[in-house]
Amino acid sequence: MSLPKILSVDDSRTMRMMVKRVFRPFQCELFEAADGMEGLEAAITHQPDLIVLDYNMPVMDGVAMLRKMREHDNIKRTPVIMLTAEDSNEIISTVARLGVRDYIISLMRMVLTKALQDLGFTNIDTAVDGRDAIKKLLEKPYDLMLLDMEMPEMNGLEVLTNMNFDSRIKGTPTIVISGNEQIDLAVQCIEAGAEDYLIKPPNPTLLRARVTTSLEKKRLRNLDKLRFAQLQAEKELVEFEKEKSERLLLNILPGAIAGRLKGGEKTIANGHHIVSVMFADLCGFTALSRKTTPDDLVRMLNEIFTAFDNIVENHRVEKIKTIGDCYMLVGGLPNHRDDHAHAVADTAIEMVGALQRINEKNGTELAMRIGIHSGPVVAGVIGKIKFTYDLWGDTVNVASRMESSGMPGRIHLSEQTQSTLDSHFLLEERGMVECKGLGQVKTFFLNGRC
Repeated sequence: MSLPKILSVDDSRTMRMMVKRVFRPFQCELFEAADGMEGLEAAITHQPDLIVLDYNMPVMDGVAMLRKMREHDNIKRTPVIMLTAEDSNEIISTVARLGVRDYIISLMRMVLTKALQDLGFTNIDTAVDGRDAIKKLLEKPYDLMLLDMEMPEMNGLEVLTNMNFDSRIKGTPTIVISGNEQIDLAVQCIEAGAEDYLIKPPNPTLLRARVTTSLEKKRLRNLDKLRFAQLQAEKELVEFEKEKSERLLLNILPGAIAGRLKGGEKTIANGHHIVSVMFADLCGFTALSRKTTPDDLVRMLNEIFTAFDNIVENHRVEKIKTIGDCYMLVGGLPNHRDDHAHAVADTAIEMVGALQRINEKNGTELAMRIGIHSGPVVAGVIGKIKFTYDLWGDTVNVASRMESSGMPGRIHLSEQTQSTLDSHFLLEERGMVECKGLGQVKTFFLNGRC
C-alpha cells in the first residue's frame, strides 16, 4: 500500500518546514514547491492526496493555481487546505468556490499553540494580528508574548514600538519569532524591548528553554517588584514614625534646640544677653475649678491655651511651658531678635483680646494678670525621661513678680521692658510697687498699641 502524498506549496521556506513538522508524525510522502507554477507542475506530476497551499505567492498565487488545477481532470478534485495570514470573508468565499476544503489563518499561530501545549502550557491566548495583540495586552496582563515578526498591517517590530508608547504594556516580556535570520533585525527587536529572538520554525527544545527562561525571569521580576513595594512601604512607615517623633519633639522643644539634640549634643545650655520673659496667670481659675466638672475645666483651659499657642506662633516667640493655669513664654531665644520686647508686648495685647472673645462666647468672666520683664537668662534642656527646655536667672524671677504684683486684665511691665518699647505702644506709669524679694520697683502698664 502506497503512502499518502502531501504537497506543500509556499514561497516561504520557513512555512514549508512548519508544514513538514506538522505532518512528520504521520506516515506520508511530502513534496514541496516554492510558488504556484512549481506547485501546479508538482501536482500534475505527483497527483498528491492533499495540497497545503499558500494564498500569497509570487509568480502564481494560490487562487491562480486553484483555477489552473480545475483545467486538469486528474487534480481538479484534489483536497486543498489554504494557508494565509489574512482573515477576510471575501478571501474565504473566493477559495471556497474554487473547491478549498479548509482554510487556516496563520499556520504559525496554530503550530506555536500546539508546541506550547505539548510543552505543558495551557493558559494560552492568541491574537490574529499586531493590532489585536495590542488590544489583548491592554485588556489584561500577560506573563509572556510570542510575537510573529511577519504579519500584515503591523509587523512585530511595529508592535514593539507601539508598546513602548504605552506605559500599561511597555515591558511585557516578548519573544520575537521570525523567518528572517538577519542579525540586524534581531538587534532592532532587542533594542525595541524584546527579551529574545527565535528563528522559524522554532525547535521544540529551544522553544521550551527560551519560554521557561522568560517566564522565570518574569517571576523573579515580580518578586523584586513585590519586595521593592514592601521595602517602600516599610520606608514610608519609618519616615512617618520619624516625622511623628519629630513633630512630638517640636511640641516639647524649640526647633533649633530639637535639631541640636538630633545632631547628638548631650548638654544644651546657652546664655542670652537680653530677652523678654512673660508670665500670664488666669485669675480666679482655682476657685472656678471647684464648681466645674473635670471635663469642662480641661475643655475650657485647652480652648484658652490653644488660642494663646496660635498667637505665640504668629509672633514667633517661644512658649516655654504651662504651670497649672499659668502660661510662660519668651521672646529673643533660642534665636536672637532685636525686637524681642515688641514681639512679647504684641503677644500680650492679643492674648488679652483673645480671652475677652472666649469670655463673650462662653459667658465666663475670666481675667489674666500678665507680667513682662527684659534681661539676661540662661536657657537649656534638662531631664532624661522627659525633656524640658527651661529658663533660669533673675530675669525669670522678676517677670514672675511683675505678674503676681499686677492687676487682673492688665499687662504689667518692668522699667527695663518699658525702656525698650518705642512710641508705638500706649504706656502708663504705675509708679513704685512693692515686689516680693525686690522691694520698691518702678513699673508700668501696657494699654495697647498707638
